[in-house]
Amino acid sequence: MNKLVSSSGVIAASVFLTLAGTTTATAQADPLPDLTVTTVLDGLAKPWDAVVAPDGTVLTGERSGRFVIRDVGGATRELAADLDDLYASGETGLMGIALATDFAASRTIYTCQGVQGGGGGTGSAGTGSAGGGSDNHIAVLSWTVDPGWTALTRTGTLVDDIPVADGGRHGGCRILAHPDGTLYVGTGDTASPTVPQDRNSLGGKVLHINADGSAAAGSPDRIFTLGHRNVQGLAIRPGTGQIYEVEQGTSRDDELNLLVPGGNYGYRPDRLPFIYDESVPMTDPTRVPGALAAVWSSGSPAIATPGLTFANGPGWGSWNGAAVISSQQDEKLLFLKLSEDGTEYVDEADALVGTYGRLRSLTSFGDDGAFLLTTDNGSDDKVLLVTPAAD
Repeated sequence: MNKLVSSSGVIAASVFLTLAGTTTATAQADPLPDLTVTTVLDGLAKPWDAVVAPDGTVLTGERSGRFVIRDVGGATRELAADLDDLYASGETGLMGIALATDFAASRTIYTCQGVQGGGGGTGSAGTGSAGGGSDNHIAVLSWTVDPGWTALTRTGTLVDDIPVADGGRHGGCRILAHPDGTLYVGTGDTASPTVPQDRNSLGGKVLHINADGSAAAGSPDRIFTLGHRNVQGLAIRPGTGQIYEVEQGTSRDDELNLLVPGGNYGYRPDRLPFIYDESVPMTDPTRVPGALAAVWSSGSPAIATPGLTFANGPGWGSWNGAAVISSQQDEKLLFLKLSEDGTEYVDEADALVGTYGRLRSLTSFGDDGAFLLTTDNGSDDKVLLVTPAAD
């Protein structure tokens, strides 16, 4: 690991009337500010992602297939949506959600989700899919939502050939809506040995597509980067054009990577024929010449890292600009200060350790440095608003 030293809408946090608490970060030489944590939504089951619209409405989606909002007036309700073809199994289901950059005008929302196939073996399942010809796959879909936030209407399919494993293991799938209107999509390798390095498969990649699903400039075959295991976090470093991803490691080495167009991040679990060999390094420059090193890795054991955002605002003090990574296994937030060029990390700190259980999605919120955070405990899960506490 590299170490020098050991889009959102705006809405006042006061809208959320549920109980807020202030927590103190784990002690360290350069402490984080105290955090104010407010419950936005509760009573959920594995909310995979959460976004905030320009009018302040917060939207989340449960992996098993349900959209839920909290509107600006504080009312909570389910959105009607056609999810009859959702493939929800294991780690796959209704996953990443992103608002189109022009959402205020277009009312467009994107999702990345499992899709059931017809079972005939002639559908759009991507290279690397398993399941005995079921044609199950993962797709990026577009929707529109009405101004009253009552229903989502499916309007198109941007990508329909991301592979999925039988049982849903390593399904990704995170969407980053870039300010230029394009989309970045992080995918999983389906626990298949050849997929991460296979340019004919969209698994184990970060994709870069236009809003119509075509390949964005500089991303042949829609592939921006390859050699990944299971990409579940994507974010832009504030004040730069740098895009980072966080992915889940094996029994060790969850990674934070700075993405370079065409970069290969070195995961190649095919050392043994036809066997998914998780004993290989997450980044293997010996078997993948030119593999790019991670900015940070967890070492052993892995902490399970599904979410990424950046601390962005003066309330974060000396931690302004730090990467924020969620952990399921260690039940915490990890803050990483980065070097000026973003290629190394220089300090780290933990927060919310053991307070809310397993943590998943992170999404920036408003202009005061806050972010949304979802829990991943399986019952009575929450969408939380985390803000640096005022002095």
